[in-house]
Amino acid sequence: MNKAKRKTIIAGNWKMNKTPAQAKELISTIAPLVKDADCEVIACVPFIDITAAQEAAQGTNIKIGAENCHWAESGAFTGEISAAMLADIGSEYVVIGHSERRQYFGETDETVNMRVKSALAAGLKVILCVGELKEQRLQGITPELVALQTKIALGGVTEQDMSSIIIAYEPVWAIGTGLTATAEQAQEVCKIIRDCLAELYGQAVAEATTIQYGGSMNDANAEELLGKPDVDGGLIGGASLVAEKFAAIVAAGSK
Repeated sequence: MNKAKRKTIIAGNWKMNKTPAQAKELISTIAPLVKDADCEVIACVPFIDITAAQEAAQGTNIKIGAENCHWAESGAFTGEISAAMLADIGSEYVVIGHSERRQYFGETDETVNMRVKSALAAGLKVILCVGELKEQRLQGITPELVALQTKIALGGVTEQDMSSIIIAYEPVWAIGTGLTATAEQAQEVCKIIRDCLAELYGQAVAEATTIQYGGSMNDANAEELLGKPDVDGGLIGGASLVAEKFAAIVAAGSK
C-alpha cells in the first residue's frame, strides 16, 4: 500500500450468496466492526440484495456495489441488468470481468471492455478484474497476458475516466481454491499492471490508480499482501461472508 499516493480499498465480492434478509444481517454485523477503518470499504452483492444492503449500510462507511452489468442500456437480453439500472437504484460500484464470469459465462476481453465503458457512461465506478490461468503462469506468459487483458479492457477509456477505475489482479488459479499468490507474486503482477497503466496514461495516472489483489486474500495473509507497495487493497471472496474475517482484512488495510 502507498496511502500517500492512492486509496486503499477493501471490497467484498459475495458471489451468489445471501438472501436480502441475510444481506441486511451481514452488513449490520460488519458495520460496527469497520466503522473506524482508514480505508474504503465496499460490499459487492447479488443484484437482488442491493437494496437491502443499501438500507443496512445507510449511515455507515460501507459502500454498496454490484457484481456485473450488461453493456447495453436496454434491450432483448433476458436475465441481464444494465449499468443504468444499477445507477438508478443507487449502486456506486460494479465488478466487471471476474474470472468466474469469464470461465462460466463466456466473458471475453472484448465484452469486458464493452461493459466497462457502459458502466462508466452510467456514472458507476468499476472494479476491473484481470488475471491468468495456472497453465499460463506455468508457461511464463503472465506479464504479457495480464498486460494484454488490461489494455483491451481499457480500450476507449480516457485518462479522466481512470479516476473511476479500480483494477483487481485475480490469478484464476487462486480463486476459490484456497491457493494464494505469495506476497512477492502479487507485488510482481500488480507492478506489471501499474507499468501498463503508465504506458497507456502516464506515470501520474498509474501512481494514482488503486490496484487490488483478489486471489483468496483472507484474515491470515492480508497484512503481508497489503504490505507490498503496489498492492492497494483486496477483492475478497469467501472471507467477505464472515464479518470477523472481513473486518480483520479491513483492519490490515487500515494500517
